Amino acid sequence: MNGILQGRVVAVTGAGRGIGRGHALEFARQGAAVVVNDIGVGNDGSGGSGGPAQDVVDEIVAGGGRAVAHRDDIASWDGAASLVAAGVDTFGRLDVLVNNAGFVRDRMLVSTSEQEWEDVVRVHLTGHFLTLRHAAGYWREQSKRGTPVDARVINTSSGAGLLGSVGQGNYSSAKAGILGLTLVAAAELGRYGVTVNAIAPSARTRMTEGLFEHLAKPDSGFDTAAPENVAPLVVWLGSEQSRAVTGRVFEVEGGRISVAVGYRHGPSVDIGKRWDPADVGPAVEKLLAEAPAPEPVYGAG
Repeated sequence: MNGILQGRVVAVTGAGRGIGRGHALEFARQGAAVVVNDIGVGNDGSGGSGGPAQDVVDEIVAGGGRAVAHRDDIASWDGAASLVAAGVDTFGRLDVLVNNAGFVRDRMLVSTSEQEWEDVVRVHLTGHFLTLRHAAGYWREQSKRGTPVDARVINTSSGAGLLGSVGQGNYSSAKAGILGLTLVAAAELGRYGVTVNAIAPSARTRMTEGLFEHLAKPDSGFDTAAPENVAPLVVWLGSEQSRAVTGRVFEVEGGRISVAVGYRHGPSVDIGKRWDPADVGPAVEKLLAEAPAPEPVYGAG
């Protein structure tokens, strides 16, 4: 297979189904060798099966590509380390990490249990950190040895992470944390030849089934809700062509790609001395009047 990823080695987490499967298949079509990670859990994180990962590997190999299944839990220290090792040991290197694995346990805040909070934050935010930590360690070591590094990390956030989502306090918090992690990693890892970006995709998956029918346009012949629509942006971000792009967040939906603009320093007032609490209210009112109105939280009335 020839393409813009020819000769590169990619690890994709949560690649057995949905958006992650689309990533893995497109990376392979573009010439990459792919480590397909998936532990085969249900939509709520329960159960487990090696079948989904192996099915994607079989499809890639049948099409003439190279792939290996990885079934360890990437939200554990050893599991994340073994993901990096799978790429290096099987294909001799690792060039791209795509963090995609996750599940949801939706509840209103007043109904969310401690376990539901911890489980969602663990798989999304901790899972992103651990794989990134081990991949970054590998690339830093390569750089220190004098081996040229031109590596990529693509993290997966969400509109819920950008704007919040009613009934998804745990998921929104984890996805917002991924954005902060992306910014820090981009700033820290550039010296080693690593770029780090994030996406916030909208597509029809097991986690969103029934929520995005408005995205589909079957009469046009283009299913805008199809999960594989996300892959072209991610594949490009994993290529050598994206070398100058880092620390950015992209929204992708159907055929639309946009750059998300996050918090920036806005209007301010400085009186040069300690504030009297009675004076704060009028000052804040003036600042809010000068600032753009915030985007609404998903699902807010």
